[in-house]
Amino acid sequence: MRGRGARTREAAQQVALRLFTEQGYEATSLRQIADELGINKASLYYHFDGKEAIVRSLLEQRGDEAEELLAWVREQPPSPQLLADAVLRWVESFTAEKLQGIRFLAANPRLLAGLTDGEEPRVGVGLSQLADDLGELLPERTAETVVLLRMALLSINAAVQAAASTDASDDAVIAAARRAARIVTSDLLAGTTADRP
Repeated sequence: MRGRGARTREAAQQVALRLFTEQGYEATSLRQIADELGINKASLYYHFDGKEAIVRSLLEQRGDEAEELLAWVREQPPSPQLLADAVLRWVESFTAEKLQGIRFLAANPRLLAGLTDGEEPRVGVGLSQLADDLGELLPERTAETVVLLRMALLSINAAVQAAASTDASDDAVIAAARRAARIVTSDLLAGTTADRP
């Protein structure tokens, strides 16, 4: 069972992300986050020394998740089906909160670049390594199939972007990403991409 501190930290991340998305990163103060949580600012400082630390923690979580999936893949017997299973595990790991994170980071590229010193975030590094490992499982490895595999992994990002300015719910966005990932991975496993002009 997780302790109260871990629950408070998670709640702070959720509230901060919602406020950052609703009113903007710059316009949100730590005091507002603390007030929404019903704690004092000093208690929030115990978990995060500032807004940047909250955003960094969210990036770290996704980086951890990508690395955990990579470790899981490396423990499995290699097979083409593992490729499809891994892609769907990644897509299905997304929640409404994580979609909100994608939207927030897409709207704040300078903040992201500043937090990562211009380097690729750990989640990106983990996903690139995952794509490389899964690429070894492709029935036919070509430049096209490697790109398609990466597109399947990033189907959630594409679905978020495609749903902008629509009334699609988060559930619909996740369902669309899952469907796109399944279509692409099925196509890859069938080896049909080489038959196309």
